[in-house]
Amino acid sequence: MIDNDIKRISRLTAILTQLQTVRLLTAPNLAEKFGVSIRTIYRDIKALEQAGVPIFTEEGKGYRLMEGYKIPPIMFTENEANALILVEQLVLKNKDASLVKEYTEAVQKIKAVLKNDVKDKANLLSDRTRNELKLNTERTSNNLTILQHALTNHYLVKIDYVNEAKKQSQRIIEPFALLSTDDWLLIAWCRQREEFRYFRLDRIAKLQVLSEKFTPHDMTLQEYFDKYY
Repeated sequence: MIDNDIKRISRLTAILTQLQTVRLLTAPNLAEKFGVSIRTIYRDIKALEQAGVPIFTEEGKGYRLMEGYKIPPIMFTENEANALILVEQLVLKNKDASLVKEYTEAVQKIKAVLKNDVKDKANLLSDRTRNELKLNTERTSNNLTILQHALTNHYLVKIDYVNEAKKQSQRIIEPFALLSTDDWLLIAWCRQREEFRYFRLDRIAKLQVLSEKFTPHDMTLQEYFDKYY
């Protein structure tokens, strides 16, 4: 199901890009290009129309976009862009090389129309995220989106954290990167311990993003690994 959803997102993005570069597109040509049925293309066009894309049908000729229409920079919010980065990380682990190529190209096109500040944050999050998450892993946290926002905007976060021994402590942390294996992990500078620490998201009992900002850590995730491991 996830692979099918990812393929459809990639295809819808590619169709929209094609509509912006070619004056007329036909359902048979699109079906052949993407290796799907004509009926599937009809559903894709309808989905784009329902999303507010002004597509006109010229009887007997094909589909075209309203003259002058471009994907607006405000189409994606910061949180929506962050969600795309996470999906991108999942796709990069897919064994289908063609799917990886198509989705990576689609994400690059999406990034190209983001507002500059959102684009910078999306690129930062992409650099600071590693995903080895198994597709059937149970969801155990509701904090991922909040932490993404704190990480890319450099906000301090106060957490109540329960360690392996079930002991709870309160920490002020500077989010640095997000990783996943079987569980989502946050790498953050802990102001109490004065060092980088790992925090499992499912062990964060309470989380509050503070209004105070911290000075960004001037290194990539790979540089972090090289330095500390």
